[in-house]
Amino acid sequence: MALTVSLRGTREVRANCQIFRLTGLLDAFSEPTFRKVLTRFVEQGPNNIILDLTGIDFVDSSGLGALVQLVKKAKDVGGTVQVVANPRVLQTVKLVRLENFLSLRSSVDEAVTNLG
Repeated sequence: MALTVSLRGTREVRANCQIFRLTGLLDAFSEPTFRKVLTRFVEQGPNNIILDLTGIDFVDSSGLGALVQLVKKAKDVGGTVQVVANPRVLQTVKLVRLENFLSLRSSVDEAVTNLG
């Protein structure tokens, strides 16, 4: 799915979760669309979300804010969000001390296992 010119992704729905694999930029430009689309998918369910951000080249404060809002939205509907990050995204997340809040995982497989 093309969220914006700078942010693309795929969505895989499994019995107990949705896996989003995103590439590009999660920034002020793509954040409104990202937030709108992902919120809709959380509401549709399943409400356990795994975000594979290993293909993200850049995330800014707007992108981090959208991730925080997504976690809160998922919790509101009894779900979870886990994030798989590359070193660049990981560094940004750790800089603002959100690694625990965003439930960082080293791989999609680890995140899926963690659901059980």
